[in-house]
Amino acid sequence: MYKNIDSPGSITREKYLEICKQMNQEPDPDKIPPDLHDFPESTQIAIQVFNMLGDRVYPEIGYVGKDYTNLPIYLKYYEVDDIEFFLEILAWLDSRAIKKSSEELKRQYDKLKRKK
Repeated sequence: MYKNIDSPGSITREKYLEICKQMNQEPDPDKIPPDLHDFPESTQIAIQVFNMLGDRVYPEIGYVGKDYTNLPIYLKYYEVDDIEFFLEILAWLDSRAIKKSSEELKRQYDKLKRKK
């Protein structure tokens, strides 16, 4: 799902279904992009909590990760039982966000270098 969102020209489930409808084609279940609701509830909650956590961003460095200060509150509120799995999902999401930010910052830096 996140790989699909990140890529240029990505297609969502809704776009795919609309295209099939316009072309009078039956949607292929193997080609339908995943949606948040396709994941288990624990994964959905982890993604939701990830999006609610604050970002740590510094000038010249960019995004360096989430601020986990409020994480214990969210764990209690959502009654998360499998904390280890939950934290694995958060770590995976955070590493992707850091990598994406780093790549974007590098692209912008390289673009500025070429203009000089």
